[in-house]
Order: sequence, then structure tokens, then C-alpha cells
Amino acid sequence: MRNRTLTALEKSFPSYCTCDKLLAMAPEDSTVSLIKKFFELNPVDAAHSLEALSEEEAVHILKNVSPELSSRAFNSLEPRFAANLLLVLPDEIAAQIFGKMLVTRAAELVLCIQRRDDREKLLERIEPVQAGEIRKLTTYPEDTAGRIMTPNFLAFPLTMKADEAVQNLRSLAQKKSSLNYVYVTDSENRLKGVLNMRDLLLANEGDLLESIMIPDVFRVEATLDREKVIQELSTRSFVAVPVVDKNGHLLGTIRTDELIASAQEEATEDIQKMFGAGGDERVSSSISFSVKKRFFWLMINLGTAFLASAVISVFEGTIARITALAVFLPIVASQGGNTGAQSLAVVIRGLVLREIEPRLARKVIFKEGALGLINGSAVGTLSALVAWLWNGNIYLGLVIGLAMVVNMVAAGISGAAIPIFMKAIGKDPAQSSNIILTTVTDCVGFFAFLSLAVLFSPLLVK
Repeated sequence: MRNRTLTALEKSFPSYCTCDKLLAMAPEDSTVSLIKKFFELNPVDAAHSLEALSEEEAVHILKNVSPELSSRAFNSLEPRFAANLLLVLPDEIAAQIFGKMLVTRAAELVLCIQRRDDREKLLERIEPVQAGEIRKLTTYPEDTAGRIMTPNFLAFPLTMKADEAVQNLRSLAQKKSSLNYVYVTDSENRLKGVLNMRDLLLANEGDLLESIMIPDVFRVEATLDREKVIQELSTRSFVAVPVVDKNGHLLGTIRTDELIASAQEEATEDIQKMFGAGGDERVSSSISFSVKKRFFWLMINLGTAFLASAVISVFEGTIARITALAVFLPIVASQGGNTGAQSLAVVIRGLVLREIEPRLARKVIFKEGALGLINGSAVGTLSALVAWLWNGNIYLGLVIGLAMVVNMVAAGISGAAIPIFMKAIGKDPAQSSNIILTTVTDCVGFFAFLSLAVLFSPLLVK
């Protein structure tokens, strides 16, 4: 147990922070001392090390680390793995770790727990106010502003005087509270304005905040899609943005840096999903976790590969008579795959950035098909010329050229249509789109090439 734990931790040490250095810094030469120092200095690397261990081993380590240090690592753990750890840890330790997390992260983990009884059991062990904030966050739909907001903000009432506001700010500064903006609300907590610190300090002591504040504050509704929030903030240089409900009540704030980090993480997840890997899989994920995420899609890919082979088997006799066809089959499939991948990448990006509205879907698909036709004609002509010079048969060149055009048109249309269709039915447009696309381009390419070969077979046999 000790050797395996040290090995897992040592693999995650950055080059500047080796085991020897940590042991030298530790008060006593012990594994527990080393682990505590590691969690303190590198909580992200510590999280990755925990993911490389079994749940039993991870629990053993967390029992020897303070809840505060453990909560830092939990912020970087794969959500489902973190949620499972909270369920298998002793109740008291789990509650202490859970209670020290950011409420947004805690809400994410709660949603990963399947049984409602387990969720409530965990929430009942932390402070009621914090539990209420977590419950509220979980009620918002996924990928909305409400789900990713932090329900912590500083707001003063309209009727507060300038000197009172300054005194309150000084008190908060002494407590080292991190403040980005100070908002102004009415008696019903509706957002009315934001304070400019210069105006506040230069104001008369008896001036009301209502006369000092900047009205018409930029805000987003809690139900607004996260991607639209990103679009709105892309042209503004705010550190944070207030989140309100449909009646204007101030609910929380979203930090711009956290929003961007969240968007970047989702983008990397989409890349993995396109190729059949789990969106929440990491390099440090355990072998068993990675197998669970990948195996299903590998089986799907295997089935589609047999489908492409079945297409070839239909023309087995033709290939046996004209063996040169086998040489050019991979070329047709490869060009179709590349064309489709280009179309797929552009369309998925357009969907993520909300550039493709439903009314534009047909136009986008048509455009990608037209691009496939233009590029296919150029590439097909070049391929036909090479095949003619290579084999000495102009008709073989014609067959491969025409097949290239057909496959690249189909690839362009499929690369656009597949993610748009998946989005329309409420599925993730990136989820294994590349596997589906490969099946289409292989089957269409092989069928087009070999069908044309049958049609021209009298002219292809020397």
C-alpha cells in the first residue's frame, strides 16, 4: 500500500518538487507527512494522483489529510470519482470536506450522486445556509448562468449613506474578503446599480448610495445559456457579472476567468467525445475508468468497420478480377474522411458559438456539400491523372476521380448534417460524431468506387 501510494504521488510531482525535497521539508520522515505537504503545495497534482488509485486507497490517503487540504484537491477531481469518494468516506470526514468546497463545485458533485437519499444525507451534515445555496444551484438547468454562478456577492441598500458603506468596506478589507464589485439593491433585493469606488470616496458622508451609484448595470439572467453569457462578455472587460432572476433580483455573480476556464474545459471534452473517449476522462484516470468510457464506442466502431467490410465483400469478385482496385480503396476512404473531418470541425465550432441557428442549418449543409464538390473535383482530377500514369489505364483514373467526387460531396454533407441532427434531437453534437462520419465516408466511398468499377469493368481489364 505504502509503495503504491508513493509511486502514484511521485509520478505527479513536477520537476521542481521531487520526493526528496518534500521529505526534506516535512517535519518528520513519514509517508503521511509527505502526502500532507504534497496536498498543500500541489492540490491539482494531488487530485490527479488520487484518480490513479483505487477508491479504497484514495480513502486511506484522505483520512490522513486535513479536510481543508482535501477540499482543494476535490476541486480538481473528476466529478463522478469525487462524488463516489464522498459516499465511501466516513460520514464525518466527507461532511467536513464537502462543507469546505466552493458551492458551485459542491453542487456539481451533488448532481453526480444518483440516489436522492445519499444527496440529502450529505447536505444535512453541512451548514443549513450553505446547503440551501447548493440545493438552489442544482435547480438550474445544466450549462446555464444559474448553474455556474457563485451565490456570494456584496450589495448595499439604496438608502445606505456613503460613510456607512466606506466603513463596511474597511471592515471587510480587514477580514481579507475578496471583492470585485459592490452592487446596490432596493428593499426587495432587486439590482439597481453598482458603485464606483472613486465616486464613493469623494462623496459627502450623508449622500445616499442611490445618488452615487451607476445605474443600468450589465447583468445576465440565471436561465441564460452559458455560451450566450460568454458571447455577451466577449465584448466587455468585466471581472465579474451579476446574475439576476426574471424579476431582477440579485442572485449571485459569475467570475469571467472561471467562465472562460469552464468553456475551455468543455471544448477539450468535446474533442475527446468526437473520437469516442469520455469527456471527463483524463490522462491520470485509472485504467478501469478509461475502459468503461471507451469500450462501448470501440464496439460501435467495430460494428461500423464490419459494415464497411460488408460493402467491400459485395464486390469481392470484381476486386479479384481487377486487383488494381485494392490499391486505390484506401485513397478514396482517406480523402472522404479528411473532407468530412474538416466539415465536422467547422460545424461543431459554429454550434458551440451559437453561429448556426435552426433556420441556417440547411444553408450550412448545402455549403459544405458544395465545398465537397469543388474540392472533390480538383482532388479527383489530380487522383485520376496519377492513377492513369501509375496504371496506364485512363478508365481506372476516371473511376477513381468520379468516386472521389461522390465521396467528398457525401463527406461534406455528412460532416455538417451529423452534428446538426444530434443537436436538434437534444444530444451532444460532439458525441462520437467522428465515428459515425467515418462509417458514412467509408461505406459511400467504397460503394461508389467499386460500383463504378463494375460499370467500367470491360474497359479496366487489360
